[in-house]
Amino acid sequence: MSISTPAAPAVNQPANPAEIAREAFRRLATRRLAPTPDNYRAIYDEIAGIPPAPPAAEPATAPDAGAIEVLAGFARRMAETPGELSEYGRRMARAVKLEDWTGYTQALGQMSERHLRRNTPVMALGDEEPDTVLLRDMLARTLSFACASLLSGDAELSAEAEALGAAVKIAVGESELQDIAARLKQLCFQIELRKDDGAEQQELLLRLFRLLLDNIEGLLDDDNYMRGQVLVVQDLIKGPLDTRALEDATRGLKDVIIKQGHLKHGIDDVRGAMKNMMMTFIDRLGSAAASTSDYHARLGGFSERIGRATDVNEINGVLDEVLREMRSAQDEALASRDRMVGAHKEVQEAEQRIRELEAELQHMSELVREDQLTGSLNRRGLDDVFERESARADRRKTPLCVALLDLDNFKRLNDTYGHMAGDAALKHLVKVVRETLRSMDVIARFGGEEFLILLPETTVDAAAAAMVRVQRELTKHFFLHDNEKMLITFSCGVALRTPNEEQASLMERADKAMYQAKNSGKNRVVIAD
Repeated sequence: MSISTPAAPAVNQPANPAEIAREAFRRLATRRLAPTPDNYRAIYDEIAGIPPAPPAAEPATAPDAGAIEVLAGFARRMAETPGELSEYGRRMARAVKLEDWTGYTQALGQMSERHLRRNTPVMALGDEEPDTVLLRDMLARTLSFACASLLSGDAELSAEAEALGAAVKIAVGESELQDIAARLKQLCFQIELRKDDGAEQQELLLRLFRLLLDNIEGLLDDDNYMRGQVLVVQDLIKGPLDTRALEDATRGLKDVIIKQGHLKHGIDDVRGAMKNMMMTFIDRLGSAAASTSDYHARLGGFSERIGRATDVNEINGVLDEVLREMRSAQDEALASRDRMVGAHKEVQEAEQRIRELEAELQHMSELVREDQLTGSLNRRGLDDVFERESARADRRKTPLCVALLDLDNFKRLNDTYGHMAGDAALKHLVKVVRETLRSMDVIARFGGEEFLILLPETTVDAAAAAMVRVQRELTKHFFLHDNEKMLITFSCGVALRTPNEEQASLMERADKAMYQAKNSGKNRVVIAD
């Protein structure tokens, strides 16, 4: 089969021999021509702009070896391409081997129908490997959703992240991927700058907040309930910042502030009432004094009248008036006494009410030292108790142990059943610990699912045995969630405080022992070195 060659090449013809060869294969497929050496040579010359050779005197008896090698090479490249194209390549390779140019044409035509009409570059054809598709999708989602959401405060960077995510999905060829890589590098650089600016601003705000709290604390000499709230906030901003801890503290402080507001208002009311009673008491004292002064003046008048009297009847009349005045003064004195006794009682009751309200207010302040979820002590409360118990242990030369425990597989529990179930599990643990240990033992929430137990006057072996006993009680008292029994276990590290040992050093030793328990199979108790 022969083919005529146009007189002139197209304007934008390929110049590179490899590109000319690929274009020649594409035109063979689109024109549905058999990929014979003659047809390939004619189209190759057409694209390259080579004038057609003059007809030979006699037809060639053997096909062009160079063209056959090119067709075979093309088939090999297709066979090595991942995906569906490899099958077409194998078919064309068999056709070259058998010199079945009709079969080669059919395979090339089918490949053209399925792929080349999409305007996809031949060398980029083929289905992507599953790993490549997964990575492309993961990168696109990361840019379009995660990065764009995190950059919501910067509209320009957020839009660029979304655009990059969309570009990753459709990128084909090295040049497009290089362009995406350059844009992604620039985006990462801008994110890093923005992160540094945000971290610097956060640090400045925290520094300003600390300065403000330190100043407030210095002004609060006697206002204990305010001091407790300030100390809690100071502990929180020391870091590291934890969202759930901040939410719990905010909720707890809000409740305490509301209750303290009511109590403080009640104290102000009682103090106002007490002030009014004192003023009334003073007024009554003034009235009694005035009545007494009038009474003495009237007695002086009676004395003068008796001195001027000339007969007994006149004297008797004056004496009768004196007796009436004396009875009136006596009644007034008794009434004043009763009023003063009543006022004194009211003052005593008001003072008692003030003491009760102030005690309740102090109790409200102590609540900020408790973990709002579990009712155990928080870090601030733990610091206070540790300071007290360590001083007592040093003074009395008695042992003091700590047990640091961490719930096993707590993240899985949260992920499977939700945070409500996780919170309920923490409360269940604290309940079992309190029911199992002594009243003098103190449990505090150390952070997340970690708890620390102070065991005063306890040897390290006895402390380890006590924690094993708690583990056994947890196996007897299942945690129930939606009527489903769940076994809660924990890994624990126990450490004996050495004389005058600081809290940080003791906690560090207990923490190492706890991680040994985790790494050795969980649900274990390990004694620290």
